[in-house]
Amino acid sequence: MFWGRKVGRWWGVILIGGIGIYALLLIPDPAPPAHSGAGQQPFVWARDPVWQNLEAQFRAGRQLDLAQRTERFEAALAQMQQALRPLAAGKLSPEATELDVIETNFFQLGVLAAVVPERHHEFLAVAQRLNELTRWQAEAWPADSPATRQRIYRLLFGRRAALEEVILQLGPKFNPLELATNQQVSATPAAEVQGVRVHSGDILVSRGGAATSALIARGNDFRGNFSHVALIHIDEQTKKILVIESRIECGVSVRPIEEYLADTKLRLMVLRLRDDLLPVQTNPQLPHQAAAWALSEALTRHIPYDFAMDYTDPSKQFCSEVVSCAYQSRGVKLWAGLSHISAPGLAHWLAQMGVRNFESQQPSDLEYDPQLRFVAEWRNPDLLLQDHMDNALIDARLEMAERGAKLEFNRWLLPPARFLKAGCWLLNQCGTTGMIPEGMSATTALRVERFKQQHAIARERLHQAVERFQQANGYVPPYWELLKLARTVIQPPQTTDKQ
Repeated sequence: MFWGRKVGRWWGVILIGGIGIYALLLIPDPAPPAHSGAGQQPFVWARDPVWQNLEAQFRAGRQLDLAQRTERFEAALAQMQQALRPLAAGKLSPEATELDVIETNFFQLGVLAAVVPERHHEFLAVAQRLNELTRWQAEAWPADSPATRQRIYRLLFGRRAALEEVILQLGPKFNPLELATNQQVSATPAAEVQGVRVHSGDILVSRGGAATSALIARGNDFRGNFSHVALIHIDEQTKKILVIESRIECGVSVRPIEEYLADTKLRLMVLRLRDDLLPVQTNPQLPHQAAAWALSEALTRHIPYDFAMDYTDPSKQFCSEVVSCAYQSRGVKLWAGLSHISAPGLAHWLAQMGVRNFESQQPSDLEYDPQLRFVAEWRNPDLLLQDHMDNALIDARLEMAERGAKLEFNRWLLPPARFLKAGCWLLNQCGTTGMIPEGMSATTALRVERFKQQHAIARERLHQAVERFQQANGYVPPYWELLKLARTVIQPPQTTDKQ
């Protein structure tokens, strides 16, 4: 009996101690500092009537016979080609009205290209021409000018948006690979990747399939299409291609191109430093040397992922920093225009995920740097609609964030998450990775997990809504319709956990 009572008391002490420890671990982390964002004005298209009119034109075009559709396409094509002539003839200012005409004409041409699939190659050629001429024009525009930023964004992002609406309507008939008409010259080691000749020092800008990838792409004053940046290194002798990048789960790492491409990628773009820049003319091997420097850094020291997004501190690096630091080591400053995150609701969400710097270097914005030239862009045609659906869901959720919606998490899971984080910390000390990334708190991990779960549920609902739309209308919903549908499928924010 005595020993039984003693054992019982010990079990009681253990139970009470366990409850006490659990209660202590329930104590929430201090709230992140209040952030109002970068203080800029986020770009807004504010052209809903235009989008609705374009959809009405598309509906009407589908009812025409082939001869009528072809005639209208040819007229719009000729009009677009005429509009491009001033762009090719000489340098224009970013405020030039000719650029407004080009933007409008390309949208109009896209509507007709979507109903004349037989002429899609001509539409693609015009889209490529617009891409190249816009980048050529931007080389002379002041990089820090708001007018420059808005114009290049309207032309390049608008071009891609219109092109992808056509791709979605035409399906597999449309070639998903875009190649620059005139390939940018490079003297650095080269190799071939999926039919594209790439060079050491080339920059890979991609979009992953995760909910957080969509948030990175859209969480910007200029909402974009890309969530990740990496750098190519090609060995001079073996031509082996390595990719240097920073990933949330492990920080800066190096892996073969085959392994990099095996990850889900909704899109992938290759950019290359201009060969007519003075530093490159002086040293044609500069891009390769930048890649070699990044490779050496990655192999000789551990560089954790930078959740704070502080591009000025190279001791930790998020993906953009890998590229910017590499080129900075050779005297080239990329991201001619810094990224800004200004919307208060978005800034609050990102602060709860560990971000502390809202003037930074976002992956999507590298596309608009006039020091770089476009080489190629792949799109996964089977996942392009998912890409657009994810964008619409994130845009709808960010609207909720601006109305006060919080990033919630299950607080009752905080104690086991903190125990798990402690185990992951031990793994990090041994040089391996754990379920919770180095530098991410248990609370943030729970928030991210809840965010992903909510996104997955909403994505399934949106998929069903899209199928109903297609059955009712006979075509894939354009982005503005996707956004409307996304708003209807997202659950109202929970109010039980206010942290």
